[in-house]
Amino acid sequence: MPLAPGTRIGHYEVTALLGAGGMGEVYRARDSRLNREVAIKVLSAAFVSDPSRMARFEREAQVLAALNHPNIATIYGLEGNAIAMELVEGKDLAGPLPLEEALPIARQIVEALEAAHEKGIVHRDLKPANIKITPDGVVKLLDFGLATAPDNDAANISMSNSPTMSLAMTQAGMIMGTAGYMSPEQAAGKTVDKRADIWSFGVVMVEMLSGRKLFEGETIAHTLADVLRAEVDLSKLPEPTPPAIRRLIERCLDRNVKDRLRDIGEARIMLRDPAGGTSAFAKATADKARRPLISWGLAAALGIVALIGW
Repeated sequence: MPLAPGTRIGHYEVTALLGAGGMGEVYRARDSRLNREVAIKVLSAAFVSDPSRMARFEREAQVLAALNHPNIATIYGLEGNAIAMELVEGKDLAGPLPLEEALPIARQIVEALEAAHEKGIVHRDLKPANIKITPDGVVKLLDFGLATAPDNDAANISMSNSPTMSLAMTQAGMIMGTAGYMSPEQAAGKTVDKRADIWSFGVVMVEMLSGRKLFEGETIAHTLADVLRAEVDLSKLPEPTPPAIRRLIERCLDRNVKDRLRDIGEARIMLRDPAGGTSAFAKATADKARRPLISWGLAAALGIVALIGW
């Protein structure tokens, strides 16, 4: 039963229900001490009596508290079985967007992920529904709840509408994430690292530019099968998409994690020159590759001069 408006949770007064998920409900509330609007995430009654789930809830709060970044929703505090956090006004990310609008959003997503990854935190559920765009055009990443330590409880997980599946965190043999956006290693139940977020970023980029989901099956099983084996169809990208952006997306969506873009910071560099034929990252790589050739060429020239002198 949702909380009625006027219900108090500590010094927070509930004013409206914002949404519900597998772990509980999210409400709009007013902070009576600081006189500001906040979002309150309340753990459902079925979870409260379970110590392991409560421990996970507290770990989520600790994870969020460690992420102090302008593009990540801020946590304000814990109140029993509730987390008070920044209320982000705005709309969920949705495409298609023209390139001049999409690229600033992509850069902010990348900067938020880079800040999280630097703290050893992997989002693991990056998707448009977890990306808010404020009226001022500021990106806010939401719901780092899947970034916490493992819990082995797979009970009572809703599996409808390509949901968030949090059967465990990083343990092999378990699945977590949202079907159409999770990486192949997530879909296969393998251990994941920050490169899972890089895959999800690539999927989000395709949808943001094209307005079409990259992986969408008749059922969750079909969607997961597509994530694991279907051809990555970049024909959905609008024309003309700059070559640098196509290359970035291709690097993000490589199923072989060893060949995938290794660090989201590389995406930040590649996004600096989206219209050019060669990105700053590619130029740097090319320069690095040319250095040995220049050195050998110089050595050969000096050798010829020495030979002629002899």
